[in-house]
Amino acid sequence: MTALRLTVAAALMLGLAGCKEEMAQDISPVEISAQTLGHFCQMNLVEHPGPKAQVHLEAVPGSPLFFSQVRDAIAFARAPEQIAPILAIYVNDMGADAATWDVPGEGNWIDAEGAFYVVGSAREGGMGAPETVPFGTRPEAEAFASADGGRVLTLDEITDDMVLAPVEMTGEAGDGADGPAADDFEDRLRALSRQAEG
Repeated sequence: MTALRLTVAAALMLGLAGCKEEMAQDISPVEISAQTLGHFCQMNLVEHPGPKAQVHLEAVPGSPLFFSQVRDAIAFARAPEQIAPILAIYVNDMGADAATWDVPGEGNWIDAEGAFYVVGSAREGGMGAPETVPFGTRPEAEAFASADGGRVLTLDEITDDMVLAPVEMTGEAGDGADGPAADDFEDRLRALSRQAEG
């Protein structure tokens, strides 16, 4: 009788383990389409230059949050509280063969944890703010920094103030420090703060 109970218990445990494996969430990178909107700006991503990011949340399969700028995705991840646990963050590898600033590429998503970032370069992201530019290798990041300025950091080396501090908005997506793009960036920071408090 005891052996039978052990066999039944083992079979139940194997069955439960099988169910958990079947329910594992797919967190593979999702390609951007003409309908993909940025999480903060709610604007079409393909209309904005520079690298993008996607954040996969637990219990939201196949529908990551997309960000017009990598900087914004890092800021989102650094918020004290989240609506759901983050399972994965992917960024465009700007060192990939097909990647250009205007078209950052397709199929070149890399894990944000393993990327090398150029911070403080002359390049502005899709929303006109300074960008945190991701690369798959340190030499590619260093080559970019040599050409466009900035320094190469890993994700852990990027401090909160590098992605959360307000910045002066200039360039194509911006209208100067007091223009609409600056207001939009401040609105996004306020939304991030509200989300962290709520």
